[in-house]
Amino acid sequence: MTIAYAWRGTFDSSEVNGLHADAFEHEMYDKAAWDWWALVGSHSLGWVTARQSGALVGFVNIPWDGFIHAWIQDVMVLTTHRNLGIGTELVSRATAHVRNAGCEWLHVDFDDDLAPFYIDACGFKSSQAGLISLV
Repeated sequence: MTIAYAWRGTFDSSEVNGLHADAFEHEMYDKAAWDWWALVGSHSLGWVTARQSGALVGFVNIPWDGFIHAWIQDVMVLTTHRNLGIGTELVSRATAHVRNAGCEWLHVDFDDDLAPFYIDACGFKSSQAGLISLV
């Protein structure tokens, strides 16, 4: 399986809406009301897309404070593509780009059941919010 990753990769908001619904197991949001392209364009340092044969199978958003702090938001992988390393690769690529942008900290908040992913697989340190020193 070949996955193509892209920093600030193009996408249609309906693709991310569908991915979000699948990844977080909820009904599809109203496409007109949830404009991912506008959201990441105005609030994020960047994002990483993961595509297989052109289809969006993974996505992570990286909002920031405009200075030295960024955070992981909405790591999403299609349920059919989980446990293949896609989520870990999304976070790894995001981390490299955040570091290259000059940020000093990458934060993440997560539920307890996601600790093996964020702490063990992605290398975050345990804290109230979870963070990686980028310096």
